[in-house]
Amino acid sequence: MMQPEEYTAADAVESCPQQSLSGHGPDLAVAADGVFDAALAARLTEPLQIGGRTVNGRLFLAPMAGLGHIAYRQVLESFGGCGLVFTGMCSARAVPTENPARSPVFSWRPEELPALVCQLFGADPQDMAAAARRVESEGFFGVDINMGCSVAPIVKKGCGADLLRDPERAVRMVDAVRRAVSVPVFVKMRTGWSPDPEPAVNLARRLQDAGADALVFHPRVAPDRRTHRPRTAHIGLVKDAVDIPVIGNGDVFDAADCAAMLERTGCDGVSLGRLAIARPWIFAQWTRGFVPEKQTYRDTLFALMDALEAHYDPARAIKLYKKLIMYYAANFTFGNRLFGRLIRGDDMQAMRRNAQAEFCRVPQVGARPNLLMFCM
Repeated sequence: MMQPEEYTAADAVESCPQQSLSGHGPDLAVAADGVFDAALAARLTEPLQIGGRTVNGRLFLAPMAGLGHIAYRQVLESFGGCGLVFTGMCSARAVPTENPARSPVFSWRPEELPALVCQLFGADPQDMAAAARRVESEGFFGVDINMGCSVAPIVKKGCGADLLRDPERAVRMVDAVRRAVSVPVFVKMRTGWSPDPEPAVNLARRLQDAGADALVFHPRVAPDRRTHRPRTAHIGLVKDAVDIPVIGNGDVFDAADCAAMLERTGCDGVSLGRLAIARPWIFAQWTRGFVPEKQTYRDTLFALMDALEAHYDPARAIKLYKKLIMYYAANFTFGNRLFGRLIRGDDMQAMRRNAQAEFCRVPQVGARPNLLMFCM
């Protein structure tokens, strides 16, 4: 059957022999996602004070690179349940003069600003302060200083986790940002460059004294690209050392993991990364009992494609889609093979045809994503 040039959801229905109420194809085979944990939901929906401001919830979208962009956030917001959302990594040098209409990362929708934190990376305290001033002027909830990214191109520039090697510069950076803005100042950090948590604990105290309002803490060493389990106990050590909120992060893949992190570490909240990319509805699921229906998996994928096309040029939209879909495909049995089939082609119409063809085959969904795909 010949596909029209502009392939839409309505066209997708016609191309699939079995239709469902969703309008995108047959029902999926979905495994149970577990029983709603009312006690966890009550904890996650408690207000949290950060820098004199109230956050309506304790479950956050983690600061990430290349994933927390405006298109993904639009889909995330349609489900709700997220206390705070962090942007992708924005260059402190670029932000003061960045044009949001053209920037792939420093862009937003006005309605998301009250709960949106801008994640900045940089090597120079004054660059970071100048960027923070721009962020505040645009109306963001807060500023996040990235001291956690350990990929080589970032570290070689003296940014991200390289700051953990230079505590004096890290402290100066927080101090400069604190003096520059009145909005909440977050620091994303990790254990450091060795398994010993003591340097991170000491630095956390110093960052608090320099003016940080909250820490987002990932308990892995900087060279570790998820090859080892996070040392969750390190979150508790940092929490015990400071008076400001500590948001835990790392290998939270279901509600039981989330509850365990809160219970074992005493952290004030939890941030979700890869799981949130695979399942944007997870915040609503854990905080208010949203149940993903069979068509949720299908409709969300089409919504992601629509949002990417709305916010980016075709080439960038495809690039970002293929990065997102690696995590999204982890929801399905034989997700590796599915991923390969979903990304064939070089335009979004091809991606839509791929998606519809796969959902016509009724893919099986598991209770948890395939975690091996999260390490690809």
